[in-house]
Amino acid sequence: MNQIRILALLAIVICVCFQAIAQQKKVSLEAIFKEGVFSQKSVRGINWMKDGQYYSSFKRENGASQVVKMNVSTGEEEAILIDGNKLGINFSSYSFNNDETKALVATEVESIYRRSSKGIFYVVDLATGVSQKLMDGEKISYATLSPDNTKVAFVKDNNLYYITLENNEVHQITTDGKWNHIINGAADWVYEEEFSMAQAFKWSPDGQKIAFIRFDETDVPEYNMQVWGPLYPQDYKFKYPKAGEKNAEVSIHVFDLGSEETTLVDAGKEKDIYLPRIYWTGDSETLAFIRLNRLQNQLDLFHANTSTGESKTVLTESSETYVDLNYNDNLLYLADNKGFIRTSEQDGFKHIYHHDMNGKLIAQITKGDWEVTEVVGVDEKGKKIYYISTEKSPLERNLYTVKLNGKSKTELTPALGTHSINMSPDFKYYIDYYSTANNPLTVTLNTSKGETIKVLEDNHDLTERLETYALSDKEFFDFETVDGTTLNGYMIKPADFTESKQYPVLMYVYGGPGSENVKNSWGGTRDFWHHHLASEGYIVVCVDNRGTGGRGRDFKHSTYANLGDLETQDQIAGAKYLGSLPYVDATRIGIWGWSYGGYMSSLSLMLGNDVFKTAIAVAPVTTWRYYDTIYTERYLQTPQLNAAGYDDFSPITHVDKLKGNFLLIHGTGDDNVHFQNSVDLVNALVAADKQFETFYYPNRNHGIYGGNTTWHLYNMMTDFIKRKL
Repeated sequence: MNQIRILALLAIVICVCFQAIAQQKKVSLEAIFKEGVFSQKSVRGINWMKDGQYYSSFKRENGASQVVKMNVSTGEEEAILIDGNKLGINFSSYSFNNDETKALVATEVESIYRRSSKGIFYVVDLATGVSQKLMDGEKISYATLSPDNTKVAFVKDNNLYYITLENNEVHQITTDGKWNHIINGAADWVYEEEFSMAQAFKWSPDGQKIAFIRFDETDVPEYNMQVWGPLYPQDYKFKYPKAGEKNAEVSIHVFDLGSEETTLVDAGKEKDIYLPRIYWTGDSETLAFIRLNRLQNQLDLFHANTSTGESKTVLTESSETYVDLNYNDNLLYLADNKGFIRTSEQDGFKHIYHHDMNGKLIAQITKGDWEVTEVVGVDEKGKKIYYISTEKSPLERNLYTVKLNGKSKTELTPALGTHSINMSPDFKYYIDYYSTANNPLTVTLNTSKGETIKVLEDNHDLTERLETYALSDKEFFDFETVDGTTLNGYMIKPADFTESKQYPVLMYVYGGPGSENVKNSWGGTRDFWHHHLASEGYIVVCVDNRGTGGRGRDFKHSTYANLGDLETQDQIAGAKYLGSLPYVDATRIGIWGWSYGGYMSSLSLMLGNDVFKTAIAVAPVTTWRYYDTIYTERYLQTPQLNAAGYDDFSPITHVDKLKGNFLLIHGTGDDNVHFQNSVDLVNALVAADKQFETFYYPNRNHGIYGGNTTWHLYNMMTDFIKRKL
């Protein structure tokens, strides 16, 4: 009798649950892409102020830009520091000088490539509210106030300048700048994209010198990208070094404002190198810089005398594979030239190291089979370092503090999820941007001990809206491949999921070196498209293959010299694992991806033609011979040294294996992964007599957006999945 009652009660509970789901709304494409229903709020433009008791924050009031002064102890707004209404300037960014008497604001900013831009800049006197327009409103790039508050340096037409604010006098530092030939003080295309830099100059601490990088790209081959729209399409030609081709010749220079002389810094005799970073040390007489060889398997740190240009090597790190600058881009010089803090993967995991000024190792500060993902700050007075790591799991990001001697490690953010930190210069407070896979962003103001002072944003309205929709939680899982490798994944099921049914599966992949999609963090718009597909009866799954980040050097470097091989094996293994689950229809498994993910989805459909039924490739690399030097050669060496690594796992090589449904999408204005990749894949597919679908977006770049584009793209992909999966 009790068993009958329990079963009856269980049936009632299930019925109530299904009724609740039925009353909730389905996630529609309109809600995602037209109405912005699932957009989360944040707190942006936060800059800590010098006294440590205040921070400034960017906001919009009545459609105008404002910068407000916030009290740390109360969390309340105390003053408006910059008022766009009064200035008549609708600015989009701002920065203060060191003593917070002036601010630099930018308006009418237009993007050039991913990180580069130009705009109209003003210097605002915070006491009087008077603004000074730079260069009579001509658009300039990377305007930067000098440390002594008297000048602004910037780049215009590939030349480096500075303005004396007192008399508005313009000083031209370089004169040889020329489009597609010489760039002074700004990065070329490939440095910007692959070394994550656009500005390539820095003021000395005393404001009397400017160090800058010069790019001579005269001999770099041009890429010609047609711009459609006029009666006669126009050519847009820019320097893009494809794998194995000539790079720009780079050099470092220091301009002395007093003598007006420029000193060339000695970076060695070899010219086929990279010089991706410059740093001022504790004084204006010593400039540090990093040099990488062409194959990026040796990194050298130099210190140079800025008066003579003479340099010496203080540290060298080499690898049988590569030394990843972007992954280890944490170099901080301590006050009074006491040494520097850096990160390295040299023991197999990314950790923090302390060196003296001669490069001698003082201590390895963090250790373990986990990675430091960011050095947040070094509190020299308190002899502490604040950092974010994966110590709990590759899926998590938490804040810790540790003494410079490696002792007294303390976790400050125990909540599982992803924490991004903005710490005050005096290390008394920090702002925590925190989310999980199933909870949107919460922004809090905290003491350095981890105590919350105030919640700045909790996305309460979004959370309430989410409750009105039929959504299932993102579930994490792992599985073992045939060779015993454990891979992490996540799964989004239909809200009315039941194990007694069989569902089609769409896998989502990126999979490139050092990337990570399977993380306990809020996913945003693309995740809600996946939720829409779940509402239509699909299970959406993502698996991080070998080569991805967060799991140490060996896991990440396992794909070295042979991109596409192990990664595709792992996606196929993931599909087979899913196909073994009782609630998955193994005959209806698809895969989609963008960029590297488009490369992966193409290969997976071709090499896994017995497993995958359907694939979508958006803006894919189809042969690494068409991609840039820095990224491609880091992982594959040059085509001259490793032709097989370029060709054996090119989708173009495997078109004859295509059996399933294939949709290929690209923007013709893609300056990153050129439309040429898709054109050549189409040619190869036609030659192999393979049927497929394709779509191009005129003049759209790698992100394929603008106007109605995003809505159109996801509508088309949704339709294809419904027809073909």
